[in-house]
Amino acid sequence: MAAVPDTKDAEAPLTAGTEAQEEPGQGEFKSPLPSSWADMLAWSCQQIKDLLGLAVVTGSLLIYGVLQERIMTIGFGPHSELFGHSIFLVLCNRLVTCMAACAYVMLTEPNMNAVAPLSSYAAVSCTNVIATSCQYEALKYVSFAIQTLAKSAKALPVMIWGTIYMNKQYKPMDYILALTITAGCTIFVLNGPVASRTVVDTTDPGYLLIGAALMVVYLAVDGLTSTWQDSMFHTHKMSVCHQVMYTTAFSTSISFMGTVGTNQLIPSFMFLMRNPDALWYILALCASSAAMQVIISYTIKRYGSLAFATVMTTRQFFSILVSSLVFWTPLMKGQWLGVSIVFGAMYLKLLQQSTG
Repeated sequence: MAAVPDTKDAEAPLTAGTEAQEEPGQGEFKSPLPSSWADMLAWSCQQIKDLLGLAVVTGSLLIYGVLQERIMTIGFGPHSELFGHSIFLVLCNRLVTCMAACAYVMLTEPNMNAVAPLSSYAAVSCTNVIATSCQYEALKYVSFAIQTLAKSAKALPVMIWGTIYMNKQYKPMDYILALTITAGCTIFVLNGPVASRTVVDTTDPGYLLIGAALMVVYLAVDGLTSTWQDSMFHTHKMSVCHQVMYTTAFSTSISFMGTVGTNQLIPSFMFLMRNPDALWYILALCASSAAMQVIISYTIKRYGSLAFATVMTTRQFFSILVSSLVFWTPLMKGQWLGVSIVFGAMYLKLLQQSTG
């Protein structure tokens, strides 16, 4: 779930003539290294930290994608039983993330009261649960590569919702790039196998229709989620963890009701009792999901939204490569063309934003 951190004004430096009079022997600490060496060392350390931070971000997101595909598409136990309870996974993810956010807010922020109306948190949570459930469920019908490319195509619905709800204006080039990404996804679909490994009869096009419908719902609802989040951060002053805490609290309640209402709660526990090894994958997925919320927030705050968008684009590209290698699902030549068009358009858009 993308989040936009608050920005704080930097401390203003002391002006000349306002420093306190120094006592004898209490002068400013002098670095034992020459100033140029000290500056170079500090710069090098910061560069290393930045590179490590970006590596951790990309690595964590890749691990999340691999775990997601492993749980939903490969069976567990001696009978290779598939785990098909998508909403239960959302419940576990949101519960762990909510607990982590609550602990952080309690330790760092004295005020835990809601800043925005509770209905706003509930609306964002509802659309987020629906979008994530559709994302997991789609892996039963279409490949991980299709799901990843479909995520890349959400720029168009985000622009549509932004125009409707926030009266945003977009340049013609924005629409051209969004349509180009959609065209790349279409080329990918038409030039190779797109079925999930869980599909038994690939001659029946029904699986593709269901998978496409789930991804269309995902794109529409997830775009609405991002728009509402953006509106909340512009309207109300709140920290990232504060927003994550309240939205995941509502998401936990909504996904719990969804799990009970769709009769997934008891069957999920029964599945874990039959296949205890699946529990470790689910716990790892929950931990990576919770870490993602913190990492996403830190990345945006530390490096800016443009750098974060670049990381996410790179991650989506490498997710397809990692999935192809780990689960041995090679892509056809036409599919590589579609992938190249999608990510070429995305990087062109990022370049346009950085120069605009």
